[in-house]
Amino acid sequence: MQPSSLVQEALVRLVPKRGAEWQDREHFYAVASQVMRCVLVDHARRHARAKRGGQSPHVAIDQAAVLSPERLDEVVAVDLALQRLAELDPRKSRVFEMRFFGGLTLDETAQALGVGTRTVLRDWRFACAWLRRELSQGASQGEPLAAD
Repeated sequence: MQPSSLVQEALVRLVPKRGAEWQDREHFYAVASQVMRCVLVDHARRHARAKRGGQSPHVAIDQAAVLSPERLDEVVAVDLALQRLAELDPRKSRVFEMRFFGGLTLDETAQALGVGTRTVLRDWRFACAWLRRELSQGASQGEPLAAD
């Protein structure tokens, strides 16, 4: 997706939460990164359903898609693997989500989670390696990368 489309869709989803009190900028970015993850995954799943003949409604955001159809399945696969990581270690999952989907820096992520920068760096490296292994195992075993 175009970054501007992603941000616009995320803001639309955040608008009902206007009454929410953000503790600080990092807290807002942490929530926004979670919403952006959901937007990307929803977009990928809608596209996958349409590809399989599903009757998904047309959404304007699809017009601005930059991700190739082949890459959309990867977004869903990352989301599923990230859900598995969250079951094992929620903080590592949040670190990956904030950095990858939200674009937060190490310092911003550390501040949002209330941990040290070195902890975030260790969690980030672990999460990247863990997700890489999970995704490669699924692909090497002939399993579909994404499930509905």
